[in-house]
Amino acid sequence: MFRFENLEIWQEAIIYAKQVYSLTASFPKEEQYSLVSQLRRSAVSVSANIAEGAASSTTKEFQMFLSYSIRSLAENISEFAFAKEQSYVSEEQYKKAYSEAERLIKRITTFKKTLA
Repeated sequence: MFRFENLEIWQEAIIYAKQVYSLTASFPKEEQYSLVSQLRRSAVSVSANIAEGAASSTTKEFQMFLSYSIRSLAENISEFAFAKEQSYVSEEQYKKAYSEAERLIKRITTFKKTLA
């Protein structure tokens, strides 16, 4: 099995998820089991899909799981857009989360291409 822990994209995905957890800690209590949960789950699924893909038996399957990670980041961006509309995050916080997610998408996409 490939040591996914050594992948920089996995390490960065863990850092991203930690940032999402910190950012959502100040959300209203009524969002705890809805938007907060969804934001956190989609953020954590990025690293989980990288790890799961690393355990794949084929390159094509690994690439598929990397695509899932990218989709989870896109989902996270959409959820943060809604959070901004609800005034749960500031414009600055939204832009930072967007920028981090976009950067990670680019990193995962680049890594995915190296597997081809």
